[in-house]
Amino acid sequence: MMRLDKCLCHLGYGTRKDVKKVIRSGVVSINGIVCKKEDTKFDEENDQLMIDGIDIIYQKFVYIMLNKPQGVISATEDGLHETVLNCIQDTTKGLFPVGRLDIDTEGLILLTNDGQLAHDLLSPKKHVDKTYYVEISEPLSKESIELIEKGITIDGDELCKPAKVKVLSDKAIELTITEGKFHQVKRIILACQSEVTYLKRISMGSLQLDEELELGQWRYLTNDELESLMQ
Repeated sequence: MMRLDKCLCHLGYGTRKDVKKVIRSGVVSINGIVCKKEDTKFDEENDQLMIDGIDIIYQKFVYIMLNKPQGVISATEDGLHETVLNCIQDTTKGLFPVGRLDIDTEGLILLTNDGQLAHDLLSPKKHVDKTYYVEISEPLSKESIELIEKGITIDGDELCKPAKVKVLSDKAIELTITEGKFHQVKRIILACQSEVTYLKRISMGSLQLDEELELGQWRYLTNDELESLMQ
């Protein structure tokens, strides 16, 4: 059982003070009965909650896939730039991006309020694969690819874990890493006497970027995607 005001706060209807006004305005009903008391308890799994005649489905955790465009930062708030939260139309309280992409990097961002899943995906002990489509200024030599796959040293003294390289063309590769070092992909390519000219994350663990999502578009994860991600 859950308090009505706590539920509406979690769903993004504002602070406790805000939701108290919503409830007392008479637009909230439980099982067809108007409810004006914020401390009313209801069964979030079995009772029917409606606001302004619209069915509200309560979910403790939310999982969203976003195809992040350039110019958007991987943060919950920022005074200068649009954030990944500005790209979605879900007001659930506590949503945050799992990991970060640089402002000039596009692609897959997972947004959730599930801290445990985020920890599992980001923990260095889990070695979760993250795959990027990378366009580069100069082709990688055979020796450079071998270094990347054995564990290349960047900035002179920082050793990276072995990564996987799939050559798509002279100036395009797919790079799979298991770490989250600062600007890691860019620094790996720079250590190979080349530069990243375009970068897009296409997968994280089992989660693949939906090719039908245009830049800036988002959707909720399917049950199959979520189950696979949690394994």
